[in-house]
Amino acid sequence: MTAIHQYCSLLVTITIQLIITIIVKPTLVAGRFQPSQWTLAHATFYGDETASATMGGACGYGNLFVNGYGTDTAALSSTLFNNGYACGTCYQIKCVQSSACNNVPYTTVTATNLCPPNWSEASDNGGWCNPPRSHFDMSKPAFMKIAQWKAGIVPIMYRRVPCARSAGLRFSFQGNRYWLLVYVMNVGGGGDIANMWVKGSRTGWISMSHNWGASYQAFATLRGQTLSFKITSYTTKETIVAWNVAPSNWGAGLTYSTHANFL
Repeated sequence: MTAIHQYCSLLVTITIQLIITIIVKPTLVAGRFQPSQWTLAHATFYGDETASATMGGACGYGNLFVNGYGTDTAALSSTLFNNGYACGTCYQIKCVQSSACNNVPYTTVTATNLCPPNWSEASDNGGWCNPPRSHFDMSKPAFMKIAQWKAGIVPIMYRRVPCARSAGLRFSFQGNRYWLLVYVMNVGGGGDIANMWVKGSRTGWISMSHNWGASYQAFATLRGQTLSFKITSYTTKETIVAWNVAPSNWGAGLTYSTHANFL
């Protein structure tokens, strides 16, 4: 009986330890981007209903329709743009405290451009993107979802939210045989990138430097090699690896997709 009792006690102890381990293990939560608090700011718009003026932009995403961003985009003031590290981040924006507000809870946009300072205008009268203001210069279609466009500028509440992407990361290549420049698009989770590495099929991991916007560069000879990438999120610090993104005959001017992405 004593032996049976000791065995049962041991079994209960092991079971409890397993339950505690399962409950407290943070693997399903760690690294996932969580929405921020709502913050007061202002929003304007640029361009017309076609959003053609938003194509290109400081983040380097090129044709926003082709690359999956559409018209739900915004240019950020330099305070928010963070020297390009905010490229790809996502925000919920709602119009507040204005008769021009539409009756919608919010709209969601992706940061694809920089709204530069206008030092010839006062920060509260035309220089809307002057530091230290947090400001969103939205595409006109996105602005029209939350407010009447004739208002020009409206007070808003905004918050960072996870970027919901339906597919994996996309890598657009530029450069030459000695220099590789990569624009990273369709980033999920926090939407942003802090660090990036490239690995050829005949090299180890090579650290890439931040060029500008959503682009990273490596000064290395990588022609004729299959390329993989390792990326760390700026916000969550999570790191993921996208293996064999580009084949050995990769070329500048081409874009390559992968299944890997942040959550």
